[in-house]
Amino acid sequence: MDDFIVSEIVDGDTFKVKNGWKWDEKTGDTVRPTGYDTPEKGEPGYEQTKQKLENLILGKTVDVKTAKTIDEWGRLVADVYYNGKNLADYFPKY
Repeated sequence: MDDFIVSEIVDGDTFKVKNGWKWDEKTGDTVRPTGYDTPEKGEPGYEQTKQKLENLILGKTVDVKTAKTIDEWGRLVADVYYNGKNLADYFPKY
């Protein structure tokens, strides 16, 4: 796909990108990386994983590679890389 600047962290496995994305004739700004699934709000580990993702990529450029689908919440589900490493590799516990 393309490189994007991360503008907001929603939770440990969801973020928004500046200027949005376009895929399969659809557009949006929210991305859900493949390969890991962090705790939801209110669950143990939620704050820690959200903070970790924020420290890692907020304001930085990520490479959104192979797009898979757009999920029921309108998020682009795709393989995402930061510094040449799959984002899922930064969250081996999840």
